[in-house]
Amino acid sequence: MTAVRRAAARLRAVAVRPRRGTGRTAAGAERTAVRHRRRLDRSTRARRTRGRRLRRALAALSTLVLLLVGGLVVAYETTVVPEPHPETAMQSTVFVDDHGGYLGRRGPVDRQEVPLSRVPRAVQDAVIAAENRSFRTDSGVSPAAVVRAALSTLSGGERQGGSTITQQYVKNALLSPEQSLSRKVREALIAVKLDRTRSKDEILEGYLNTVYFGRGAAGIEAAARNYFGVDSQHLTVSQGAALAAVVNIPSYYERAGSDPQVTRTLVRRWAWVLDAMADSGALTAKERAEARFPAFRFYPPGDTDGQRQYLIDVAAREAADRLGITVDQLARGGYTVHTTFDPTAQDAVAQRADEGVPGPAKGARLHAAVVGIVPGDGAVRVLYGGSDYAHQPFNDALSGAVEAGTALLPFAGIELGAPLASLPTTPAPSPLRLASAYAAMAARGTYAAPYTVARITRAGRAVYTARPDTHRVMPSFAARGMAKYAAASRTPGGTAPVPGGFSGGAGTGPGTRTLWTTVSTPALSTTAALFAERSAKAGRPAAPAHLPPGAADLAKSLVGRVLRGAGG
Repeated sequence: MTAVRRAAARLRAVAVRPRRGTGRTAAGAERTAVRHRRRLDRSTRARRTRGRRLRRALAALSTLVLLLVGGLVVAYETTVVPEPHPETAMQSTVFVDDHGGYLGRRGPVDRQEVPLSRVPRAVQDAVIAAENRSFRTDSGVSPAAVVRAALSTLSGGERQGGSTITQQYVKNALLSPEQSLSRKVREALIAVKLDRTRSKDEILEGYLNTVYFGRGAAGIEAAARNYFGVDSQHLTVSQGAALAAVVNIPSYYERAGSDPQVTRTLVRRWAWVLDAMADSGALTAKERAEARFPAFRFYPPGDTDGQRQYLIDVAAREAADRLGITVDQLARGGYTVHTTFDPTAQDAVAQRADEGVPGPAKGARLHAAVVGIVPGDGAVRVLYGGSDYAHQPFNDALSGAVEAGTALLPFAGIELGAPLASLPTTPAPSPLRLASAYAAMAARGTYAAPYTVARITRAGRAVYTARPDTHRVMPSFAARGMAKYAAASRTPGGTAPVPGGFSGGAGTGPGTRTLWTTVSTPALSTTAALFAERSAKAGRPAAPAHLPPGAADLAKSLVGRVLRGAGG
């Protein structure tokens, strides 16, 4: 047993005894193992470090996101939707003739508000197709719209705006035009809040009433009038699509209709708008195929100061008086004043008056005033008081004092009631006053106060409607007798009687200073007054002058133009 143990010990000793030449190899292996362990340690430490860094970065990012979201929530909650700035709230007042044709406007800006219900749905859809196709469904801002606009620009397609209709409304009506990042952020916040607190129809109505269309027109109502001569409620599909196309670059497209190149460019964009409407289902294939590019009013318009401003002046004063406000308040109020003026008869008189008469006295100027009144009603159809408002704002028909002479003879010896009681003793009445007296004669003694405003509306609602103000100023038998006397009278200077009327004046023959001519029918009583004046010169005041020989023919011609123009 002892021998066995000794043999095993010898064997173990042999097993562990290093062989010759293997010592260096074992040491190298040991060093390799150490290096491997070190690499493993570094790799483990690197993984642990990256993990810590990633966790720290994620924590920082999460904190930043939370801060941004929290900041946006606080900013949104504290954002107040502002009231429209004063410039946007300003409106103008528009004047139209008795056929609804545009006469002109008064006010700081050409804008009138209309409810969305008065804008055809097709016109609304056209604007949405052109400016913001996701308007009905977006939240007030649209990142997709920004991307789509950028891609369209890069690809050379039709230019599209990156802002939604809501953002454009906020920018145009609620904020200043400042360009800054903070303003853009505020614009987006207000747009989102506006979208959450107001209906889409309210936002679209505000947008359509404030967006600029060019030609000085802010809002759809002024644009419809300036481009097509109609109210917004009467716009066709093609007209609405054209206006929607104009919004993109109004300062360029406003010349459509007068500039061929601009018109061609707008036609392409107009077609693009209609195609978008058809794609969205707003137009049927048949409606799209039948659409034709509309005719535009010429731009820039011609000078309208000549006659229209006389008419607007008197109508503005009367309208303000009827509403109990000042003329300035009327101009800013967004009203539509429907006047009584007949544009055909008015233009016919103006054209004939401009032709004048041959042989006026040297240094003398011929004045003409023409008034046409509906007997028994008082509506003034014609009020010609001068050839050019820009050179003579004084209205001869309304405020001129013209020597009456024999024109008052039909009223002699007749006791007239108010407001004509003092007429027979007034040597130089205004043409309007004497014309109203002759109209009372034509109405068998019933005087009707002259008026030029038939109706006043605001946002489509009537706020004033005229009612004839009549008074019996003479017995009917007296009126008939006066009419017979007038019809048998002869004009100053011995000219022939005026059929169905009366002529009178001051002076006779070559010395005639004034001439009055009146012709009355049941529908219209028209009075023309002519006088001549030598202009003030070298400190010498203006003075009456004799009428030229053709004055009587001119007076009859003026009255005849009124009757033909008015269909009387």
